[in-house]
Amino acid sequence: MERCSPEDVGFSVKRLNRVDDFIVNCIESGAFPGAVLLIAKDGFIAYHKAFGFSMLVPDRRIMRIDMIFDLASITKPVVAATSAMILLERGLLRLDDPVCKYLPNFSGDGREDVTLMHLLTHTSGLPAWKPFYLTASSREDVFNLALSTGLERKPGEAVIYSDVGFIILTRIIEKLCGARIDEFAGSEIFTPLGVNDTMYNPPAELRERIAATEYCKFRGRIVWGEVHDENAYRMDGVSGHAGLFSTALDLAIFAQMMLNLGSYNGVRILSPRTVKLMTMNHTTDLGEARGLGWDVKSFGFSCGDLFSDKSYGHTGFTGTSLWIDPEARLIVIFLTNRVHPSRENTSIKDVRPKLHNVIAASLVR
Repeated sequence: MERCSPEDVGFSVKRLNRVDDFIVNCIESGAFPGAVLLIAKDGFIAYHKAFGFSMLVPDRRIMRIDMIFDLASITKPVVAATSAMILLERGLLRLDDPVCKYLPNFSGDGREDVTLMHLLTHTSGLPAWKPFYLTASSREDVFNLALSTGLERKPGEAVIYSDVGFIILTRIIEKLCGARIDEFAGSEIFTPLGVNDTMYNPPAELRERIAATEYCKFRGRIVWGEVHDENAYRMDGVSGHAGLFSTALDLAIFAQMMLNLGSYNGVRILSPRTVKLMTMNHTTDLGEARGLGWDVKSFGFSCGDLFSDKSYGHTGFTGTSLWIDPEARLIVIFLTNRVHPSRENTSIKDVRPKLHNVIAASLVR
């Protein structure tokens, strides 16, 4: 993506400068050690800066603009949902297919009524999370534990944001494409888009460019260059619910593909109809706004008050977020290491909507 001056795409530089002060104040108050913020408008990067530190302990390291972050749950829309929709476009699945059609062991106690649509919209009734890593010793063990998990609600009855559901979705995707999900996403999404810093299990030589995350009691060390999520760690670092690493620039390219209704730089990843289906609200009657793998703007979401009602995005537990406003043709990627050195720091929940308000208010045409 090419850069442009903020004025060229309708920003007030004076107003946009407030973003710098806002982030510096957040770092000084301890909300997160460091951040990379990228703002794109009309297909151009208008703002891309790094702040603070990528690591505080055991060493202090300055944040780089090309820093690679553990995206945590942003993996869900970028990898799992996109992969599922590619398979849908190829005629290999349908959204109303029951999960047990592909995974026969997932049945009994109402689980035979769970569909792929339920998994993608977090309406399966599966619990939010289970510590599979404590008893599992392999990736296969985690899949088996997920498939044996019972429902907390009837399918379609409520929105329960569920990592368990996306672990099961990962299993279905891998069964249908005949490859591990990282291999499929690499060949069908990342390589075609040319996003070379987007990957699972980044190699050791990239460690200096990777933001550190939490001191993990389970592993007995600061997590740096390996996946933070414990269940994904037990899955050899590869799952559709977590595990993806990337930079702000690479994420901007993916987001621009979505904003362009499925294509970027002459390469088509998804059809326009698919992107529209993924980013519409499928859970209106349940009082929440969920697309297919995406969050859709509603009251209380992290994109703040000034993004349009058609906005969609996602956040990650490690402190990452991506929001797209198709009405304004605006992309905001805000990557932090807020769990470093501890997940007990939850200030990011208050920071995100305020930051997005400052950014959106900087648009004057």
